[in-house]
Amino acid sequence: MASSTSFSISLLNVHAISPIPIKRYRVSGIKFPKLCTKSWIRSNWIASSSDGRIGRRNGVQCSAVGIEKTVTFQLEDVIEAQQFDREILGNIFEVAREMERVEKNSPGSQILKGYLMATLFYEPSTRTRLSFESAMKRLGGEVLTTENAKEFSSAAKGETLEDTIRTVEGYSDIIVMRHFESGAARKAAATASIPVINAGDGPGQHPTQALLDVYTIDREIGKLDGIKVALVGDLANGRTVRSLAYLLAKYQDVKIYFVSPGVVKMKDDIKVYLTSKGVEWGESDDLLEVASKCDVVYQTRIQRERFGERTDLYEEARGKYIVDRDVLRVMQKHAVVMHPLPRLDEITADVDCDPRAAYFRQAKNGLYIRMALLKLLLVGW
Repeated sequence: MASSTSFSISLLNVHAISPIPIKRYRVSGIKFPKLCTKSWIRSNWIASSSDGRIGRRNGVQCSAVGIEKTVTFQLEDVIEAQQFDREILGNIFEVAREMERVEKNSPGSQILKGYLMATLFYEPSTRTRLSFESAMKRLGGEVLTTENAKEFSSAAKGETLEDTIRTVEGYSDIIVMRHFESGAARKAAATASIPVINAGDGPGQHPTQALLDVYTIDREIGKLDGIKVALVGDLANGRTVRSLAYLLAKYQDVKIYFVSPGVVKMKDDIKVYLTSKGVEWGESDDLLEVASKCDVVYQTRIQRERFGERTDLYEEARGKYIVDRDVLRVMQKHAVVMHPLPRLDEITADVDCDPRAAYFRQAKNGLYIRMALLKLLLVGW
């Protein structure tokens, strides 16, 4: 039986401490009460940034079992792009590069051996779900999955999201969820006592896609400050472009161009946010002119599923802006075309053979970003 060491520390400034990464009620050897929640831990436990100790607030003693290294608190959940600052983004990208080396050089990695990830997808997904599952398995973890949770889970019987989360967290160490309602991921994270990752919540956000997008821009262009980015297509319903806009605002001298049909223009909340952060942005209906100026042309599909019965509006929007050889001809040599995929006809197939077509490399980068996030959330830096 492992021996226990008791210690106490003085009350620290809780606001100066980043959230706690949790592996099912445990943090680097600290055993918490079985029924405690993340908010309970935040309220009752603190860490000293100087010596890495963990202690109970208000000087109450606590026990530590087998602490062997300094504990660093960083991520708790991944819910929205705004939660990240430049420093954390840089750290995530550093770990993603490490994960790229692991994937290439260390098959059979056991970094996450003994951990279980549950994927709850209430909307269709190919790249996000499979890349998360691949990420978990490549790091030695296991996966519990529901591909169509809206139809093939107890949600079809009327079970609330909160009850589903409380049940699933009893079987797993981390939950990755895609939902059809904006704000569902935040609700799940507030309910769960284990980490929750937002894999897309309706027209709200897709933070892990934005992370891999910025990572791809950095890898392809070689910088993130001083870039010009065109966001093209369905900007009203596209959660990927919303999250990407939030992250691009973290960098200096960025200019964003919005190019979209009138019925799917970028919503005002993003424009107000960018303005508040000093980010220059503009709207244009001339894709060729914008593409000639930009480092990144980020194309998106018109999302038919968001139009409901208004098929007339969908038909009005689709096919208006297409990236083809004409667009490539005006683009700069170093520039890239990106797309969160799936695509329909908004990028022609003959673009694929151009070295500036980065969207499949972009999809591959999703594996490394998601490997990094799983590592950070479950075992830390």
